[in-house]
Amino acid sequence: MNDTQVTATVSAREISIVVPTFKERENVEILTKKLEAALEGVAWEVIFVDDDSPDGTADAVKELAQRDNRVRCILRVGRRGLAGATIEGMLSSSAPFIAVMDADLQHDEALLPRMLETLRNGNADLVVGSRYIEGGDAKGLAGGIRHRISQASTVVARSLLGVTIADPMSGFFMIRRDRFEPLVPKLSTQGFKILLDIVASSGGSLRIAELPYKFGQRQHGESKLDAQVAIDYIGLLLAKLTGDLISPRFFLFAAVGAFGVLVQLLALDIGLKLLSLPFAAAQVLAVFIAMTGNFILNNQLTYHDQRLKGFDFLRGLIGFYIVCAFGAVVNFGVAVTAFEHFGIWWLGGLAGAVAGAVWNFAISSSVVWRMK
Repeated sequence: MNDTQVTATVSAREISIVVPTFKERENVEILTKKLEAALEGVAWEVIFVDDDSPDGTADAVKELAQRDNRVRCILRVGRRGLAGATIEGMLSSSAPFIAVMDADLQHDEALLPRMLETLRNGNADLVVGSRYIEGGDAKGLAGGIRHRISQASTVVARSLLGVTIADPMSGFFMIRRDRFEPLVPKLSTQGFKILLDIVASSGGSLRIAELPYKFGQRQHGESKLDAQVAIDYIGLLLAKLTGDLISPRFFLFAAVGAFGVLVQLLALDIGLKLLSLPFAAAQVLAVFIAMTGNFILNNQLTYHDQRLKGFDFLRGLIGFYIVCAFGAVVNFGVAVTAFEHFGIWWLGGLAGAVAGAVWNFAISSSVVWRMK
């Protein structure tokens, strides 16, 4: 152990660097060495928060932690998502300053000392590594499509949420812990854009500074950008636009439910016209198909971080049938009550649908996707 490591061992940590990981085994030691070089003379630690990577990322972190006590590992089993992992890592820190960066080596660790100094001198509460201000560069984004998606997402976030920073989609930032912790109850554990959530949830109360950096090329592993990222992003926008009245997860659950109505109507039409079934039998078949489809989509999209597999999938499906059956009763009861009270048929139907959706979501979240 060199002198820098000894100093870091006996000193209180001034900064924690939180690094959410999934299948980043090859980058763990490389990144740690880069942090050591960049933060010479600073009491730091790095917290890798791994979502049970199948490539043994957590094992690599633990092995490294045996040799360097500035390295910590948080292993998350049965849940997944960059935002949730980042929040857990940040809450596990007692350092006054917390940085967040990716493990893919695309964020420039050499910027960390400048970020830290900006917070130390009291000029800001949050410092963002920006690709879109003078001196910054986003060429490391893989392909033109990803670059355009990033820019479009930035424009949408700034337009709809009133976010003023140039790069709200950045995954590279540093914040004072005492300014982060009060915001936690407002943050979503879903999705990938934790910085956007922090800035939007702060209501303009954070003093923000942006520092330019050049977004590098990925050396190992693979990009995590997929359709789920886009879906989670839309859910986050809706949540912030409604003042967190609608959570990202409920938005996805409701969207799947709306799609399920179309599936049910299509299945009913097929049952009546192609299979020549009586209406009652066709309706039962259509409802069964719609509920099964809803469960599969919710398992893949809404609860992708708690996805059920194997026997748990079967138990969850049965549980979902039961939950939806009770939800239908709630739907009916509320609809009838609302209609009798207001005398407006569509208002009664809408009230029943909303009540049923809320019931199904609440019970599914607390029961069905806990069947592990």
